[in-house]
Amino acid sequence: MTATETDGELLGLLRQGQAKAFEQLMRQHNRLLFRAARGIVPDDAEAQDAVQEAYLRAFLSLDSFRGESTLATWLTRIVINQALVQVRKTGRFILWHDAHHAEESDMAQTDREDPTIVEPQTPEQEASRKQVRRQLEAAIDVLPPIYRCVFILRAVQGLGVEETASALQVSQEVVKTRYLRARAMLRSHLQADPDVEMSAAHDFLGQRCDELVSHVLGRLREIGIVRDH
Repeated sequence: MTATETDGELLGLLRQGQAKAFEQLMRQHNRLLFRAARGIVPDDAEAQDAVQEAYLRAFLSLDSFRGESTLATWLTRIVINQALVQVRKTGRFILWHDAHHAEESDMAQTDREDPTIVEPQTPEQEASRKQVRRQLEAAIDVLPPIYRCVFILRAVQGLGVEETASALQVSQEVVKTRYLRARAMLRSHLQADPDVEMSAAHDFLGQRCDELVSHVLGRLREIGIVRDH
């Protein structure tokens, strides 16, 4: 079954107001949307707020979804716009467009995926891995949002160039250039390539995921969009 077919079935249930469908969609996309927001806003709490508001905006305008992209891409665009709105409301300046698109001759010439490492087998290795991951997250946070968002979507979330370009509504060449610049800046902060599984950075699981789902479902019940029967 393709993503489009799956989206079509889920949309039908969402438009019927079925709570389980809303929960399924959120649990399926929470990590992606949190990371997309985290690529723009400076902390986890703001990212979670952006995701919650993006879901509400999306669920209030389901009829506007025309299927020209996947639901994941549509939701990612909404959360990115919401995160940008939040940043600008605080009066913080955010650079979101390149001044130029010159190629970086001193960077790697391929847009390769970052390698993952084998899960550590001892508590000491696990503790060391967590420390490196915290260092990686701190280094990622130093990147300007224009590059951080691309890096998180590509290297951390694992989206392809085409998916990332569609979500950010830029060309694939812009994605490739920003990604290479982000990698170069990250290396300069870490003084080495990070030896850690990228997919573990800026994760969104457990209690935080449960709280977000519960909060959004509560709001949807208040405004009469969700029905439990």
